[in-house]
Amino acid sequence: MNPMVTIAVRAAREASKVLLRYYERADVLNISEKGRNEFVSEVDRNAEQVIIEVLREKYPNHAILAEESGKHAGDDYQWVIDPLDGTTNYLHGFPQFAISIAMKHKGRLELGVIYDPLRDE
Repeated sequence: MNPMVTIAVRAAREASKVLLRYYERADVLNISEKGRNEFVSEVDRNAEQVIIEVLREKYPNHAILAEESGKHAGDDYQWVIDPLDGTTNYLHGFPQFAISIAMKHKGRLELGVIYDPLRDE
């Protein structure tokens, strides 16, 4: 497997631990509204931080574009992260959500990982 895919999968699996810890426990989360019918929770932020830490450990000079924290400067490689794709489903306990991580090199999409924490797929 491509080393970057391996790291992206590792990052997604690590972040899934955060998501699974709070799944069906939205009552204990701090939730705010980003826009009309668009929510963000501490789970989004915490999962995103885990992903960034895993990526930075292996690729400290790569740029990052993260849904919750925005852009992080870097070189020609850019990781694009949605730590909780399907936040509304997650917050309502619906089992349709995923972690999305992609990597672009000089603007061209090179790889993508969509990880379903509930199915470990």
